[in-house]
Amino acid sequence: PNPSSTHSVSPYPAWSVAWAFLQKTVVILWLLLACLPLPPTWAQTKIPLETVKLWADTFGQDLYNTVTKYSGSLLLQKKYKDVESSLKIKEVDGLALVRKFSEDMENMLRSKVEAVKRLVEAAEEADLNHEFNASLVFDYYNSVLINERDENGNFVELGAEFVLESNAHFSNLMVNTSISSVQLPTNVYNKDPDILNGVFMSEALNTVFVENFQRDPTLTWQYFGSSTGFFRIYPGIKWAPDENGVIAFDCRNRGWYIQAATSPKDIVIVVDVSGSMKGLRMAIAKHTISTILDTLGENDFVNIIAYNEYVHYIEPCFKGILVQADRDNREHFKQLVEELMVRGVGIVNQALSEAFQILKQFQEARQGSLCNQAIMLITDGAVEDYEPVFEKYNWPDRKVRVFTYLIGREVTFADCMKWIACNNKGYYTQISTLADAQENVMEYLHVLSRPMVINHDHDITWTEAYLDSQLFTSQAQSLMLLTTVAMPVFSKKNETRSHGILLGVVGSDVALRELMKLAPKYKLGVHGYAFLNTNNGYILSHPDLRPLYREGKKLKPKPNYNSVDLSEVEWEDQAEILRTAMINGETGSLSMNVKVPLDKGKRVLFLTNDYFFTDISDTPFSLGVVLSQGHGEYILLGNTSVEEGLHDLLHPDVTVASEWIYCITDIDPDHRKLSQLEAMVNFLTGEDADLECDEELLQEVLFDAVVTAPMEAYWTGLALNMSEDSKDVDMAFLGTRAGLLRSGLFVGSEKVSNKKFLTPEDEASIFTMDHFPLWYRQAAEQPAGSFVFNLHSAEAPESPGEAAVVTASTAVAMTVDKKTAIAAAVGVQIKLEFLQRKFWAATQQCSGVDEPCPTSCQDNDLDCFVIDNNGFILISEQPQETGRFLGEVDGAFMTQLLSMGVFNQVTMYDYQAMCKPPNHHHSAAQPLTSPIPAFLTATRWLLNELLLFLLEWSAWGTWHADSGAEAKTVFHHSHKHKKQDMLQPCDTEYPVFVHQTAIQEANGIIDCGACQKMFVMQQIPKSNLLLLVTDSTCDCSIFPPVLQEATEVKYNASVKCDRMRSQKLRRRPDSCHAFHPEENAQDCGGTSAISASLPLLLLPLCAWALLPQLLW
Repeated sequence: PNPSSTHSVSPYPAWSVAWAFLQKTVVILWLLLACLPLPPTWAQTKIPLETVKLWADTFGQDLYNTVTKYSGSLLLQKKYKDVESSLKIKEVDGLALVRKFSEDMENMLRSKVEAVKRLVEAAEEADLNHEFNASLVFDYYNSVLINERDENGNFVELGAEFVLESNAHFSNLMVNTSISSVQLPTNVYNKDPDILNGVFMSEALNTVFVENFQRDPTLTWQYFGSSTGFFRIYPGIKWAPDENGVIAFDCRNRGWYIQAATSPKDIVIVVDVSGSMKGLRMAIAKHTISTILDTLGENDFVNIIAYNEYVHYIEPCFKGILVQADRDNREHFKQLVEELMVRGVGIVNQALSEAFQILKQFQEARQGSLCNQAIMLITDGAVEDYEPVFEKYNWPDRKVRVFTYLIGREVTFADCMKWIACNNKGYYTQISTLADAQENVMEYLHVLSRPMVINHDHDITWTEAYLDSQLFTSQAQSLMLLTTVAMPVFSKKNETRSHGILLGVVGSDVALRELMKLAPKYKLGVHGYAFLNTNNGYILSHPDLRPLYREGKKLKPKPNYNSVDLSEVEWEDQAEILRTAMINGETGSLSMNVKVPLDKGKRVLFLTNDYFFTDISDTPFSLGVVLSQGHGEYILLGNTSVEEGLHDLLHPDVTVASEWIYCITDIDPDHRKLSQLEAMVNFLTGEDADLECDEELLQEVLFDAVVTAPMEAYWTGLALNMSEDSKDVDMAFLGTRAGLLRSGLFVGSEKVSNKKFLTPEDEASIFTMDHFPLWYRQAAEQPAGSFVFNLHSAEAPESPGEAAVVTASTAVAMTVDKKTAIAAAVGVQIKLEFLQRKFWAATQQCSGVDEPCPTSCQDNDLDCFVIDNNGFILISEQPQETGRFLGEVDGAFMTQLLSMGVFNQVTMYDYQAMCKPPNHHHSAAQPLTSPIPAFLTATRWLLNELLLFLLEWSAWGTWHADSGAEAKTVFHHSHKHKKQDMLQPCDTEYPVFVHQTAIQEANGIIDCGACQKMFVMQQIPKSNLLLLVTDSTCDCSIFPPVLQEATEVKYNASVKCDRMRSQKLRRRPDSCHAFHPEENAQDCGGTSAISASLPLLLLPLCAWALLPQLLW
């Protein structure tokens, strides 16, 4: 058809049709929209502001009346007011306080040093008078064998009867305080002539051990660690093997031994990874490196270079530098060493040149230890072209020692390896089996100790903090942080002078908890604390140090627990002014605004703290004291008579802080059975003239006991007048700065909702060495006359979200001469159900008295919450929401409150966190698609294990038959599969949400897309609580929840490398013993002690070893 004919009409009618269609469309759309539900408006879901305010005021007044009545807070305030005329408020002089604490700590630590010096003198004198006897026969108390009997009921050899008694001073362990016992690791033969002569010689220490303990009853463990491997410990103790039957503890591996035996050192480990090192040789080399790393400490510096035809830093990030050998870096190196692969040809001169250059650059830049420098060369011996390297870098001064470790049984290159060591003041050893590594690596420590020994310089060494979890593995022991004072013991015989023979190291432990008792909490106030750090900036003691983490039901030490830097705990010292001053041993002060986490990180306090610091003379430690500005720097003092105070102190409702030292009860055995309260009474009544007590603290306790005494009668009166069905308040309680605690029950003890409250099981609710109770700390920062409410979970909640009780507390402050101090805090424990009933009753109120309430929290279209100032729900219509964070329940509401500034989000950091590592499997790229590779892999593994097994046994072929079982257990221990921990150290950040108290009321509308949601917020007077009312009809699920979760801080490769390379400020140890002109450098090692051939060793040993294996 013709297209033009179809459009021959006028356009006007077409336009009119289009217009009519458009009008119809608009009408239809309007009708459709009219049918849809409109967004809620003020007229539809009105939440009257005045009604919500009435609810908040009514509930608040009801709450206040209840908690003031049952706590007796107004009465307590009046009692302190009554004695106002006799009160004094003293300002605490922080610098004088830190100096006094430091002086007391110095005196305590000096007494430990004196004890160790007496042991050194006795050991050296005993050695001087002892003639070595190769055929010596001598029975001694072997810690493992004592009290052990054979099948005939007779005591086994070296296992005579040894009397053991429980001793409170030694953590209630079974000990013998009249004599020491001797422990040996499994791989040391207990009848070796060197061992027998050393044990016999060191018997002379027994009398000194006992005399030291009598002279200073605060001493704990005293010991002598011999260079031959035995460990004499006082008091004597029974030592049990670990779960594998192994005695793994070797005193020569311990930090105190290594630090005392040698000066600080820079070490470069050079390891051959050429093709000839494959198989067992590489396994031995890796084990040797790991053993060397275990001999390093935080005063040492290290790097590891692997070589074949190329030079590889095993951690590329550490190229060209040395890093501090702290626990983090040592463990990092160990992981990398396990991943080393062999290939290519070994060219040693490039690697040696690189090692010398690093050491030279660090020495010239005044970095590293600035003391000993050494290269550890680990190879199977295929070395050449090395002499020009020594001529260029090390001769003639030989400032860098070179230690050589020949791996495997091949002796072709032994002369070359020995030549290298002997011409560079080092030592040569051959390591044929895994079991050889320990003894052979230890030789380098004896070489490094020679200059100190020849000089007879008895340097005093203090270690970093450590948990000695390897000690007494089978004993029930609470893990305590310790530091050890140690000194080396030398041979004084003239004929051995040039050899510089180290006999061993003596040491004594100091529990850091005992040291911190010299900085009593009552002098530091509610938020104050004391802390210690080392010359390397690591924390020795700090209330925020968390050395343990929970894995399942077990508490375990964190891998990096003793290398937590001060800047990671006091993390707001971002310019590191405090850290720098303390490491430099300065005395001074500074102020910082800090955010203090409370209640396991759920809450935060904003404080301004004054830091006071000084060093502790003759130690590498510095002490810091922190006082919070304001009431934290004032102390309330009052007077009362001893008679009146004693009368009130003996009331049954009174307890005192059990961890505080009112009187010293842990020294005299007669005093150990006394509680602190009993000791105070004995002292004040004059019954025990030998007791030593803190008279200043006792005076404060007596005064507090007198002022607070009327509270007992008040609470008792309330309890008697309460009807059975209205006992919703469980108890009232109060605490004072002097650690005095009173409590009164309003219900039978069996009906108390939270029975752990105010007991050691609920550590946060009592006075401890580190902190005041949580309810006291929160109350101290609450406005005067206002209560802080806190939710506590029930002991056995029916559901995870259920909460049973609420504590409400308030502080009692006194002002004298314009100085305000906190005298006490008082509070009550209330059943949550009681609070809920009060709340729902309050929300029945409305402003028009005569007319029915148009709005109620019981309405279906309203949601009502009572939350605390950190956003946690106390009351909700949904019981499962109680105790949860508001943002988790209603993300839209929390988001709106944050955007309006009603709440602030505060970012907190945790540099001691533990995180799950990312899923990473080296084998993931090669899935076993066929059973053949799997079979070959398994076969290769079995052959390797068999070879390792046979070679292990060859190492012990020359041992006495009695040591066979010991050898077996060492094998199992050495090759125990290292299970990777589920968690590893990490840095995390987490949000804490805080109500801005200036905003007492707010309202608004949340745009939720399809609808709008109205809300009202109102402060509940005289509390830290907020009332929230919101429209429940609008679905705001488009908003994600706001969570209070910790997230790991991820560092990119560049930042991570910068952090790892960074050299933080540290103070080097005062002494250094690198060389001595009289040193005998030709005492530089020899050939392997194992001369029997492999088949000759294997045949009898395998037959002997496999039979019991099969039977077992």
